[in-house]
Amino acid sequence: MPATYCDLLIIDDDLALDAGGYPVLVPDRACIAQDIQHMIRESGLLVDIVGERNVRKRKTNLVKLSLMVDQDTRIKPGTTRIEEIWTSRERVEFWLTAETRKFGRISFLAYADEAKEAK
Repeated sequence: MPATYCDLLIIDDDLALDAGGYPVLVPDRACIAQDIQHMIRESGLLVDIVGERNVRKRKTNLVKLSLMVDQDTRIKPGTTRIEEIWTSRERVEFWLTAETRKFGRISFLAYADEAKEAK
């Protein structure tokens, strides 16, 4: 069955290529996760959150991120959750989960400079 959504796989800001040198395609659930990761990265909000000391402003930006993800038509509104986890005084991680309309849950770990899908 053909994929409903399909995109080129991006790894480390570059196209991922197969052994034959052709671009790797990423279908459906993984495509949605990749699109959301790129949307979050391009918004710049994670960088603002990490640099912000005011807890209220940090929480406001996390809500903005959640609402951005919920606005994607492939995501069930109200299912996005972002958990902020401090792994040290200098390092914070953000776990994002959301329910897609057709393909189940997506979940990935995001940092201020990157995002990686959970396996």
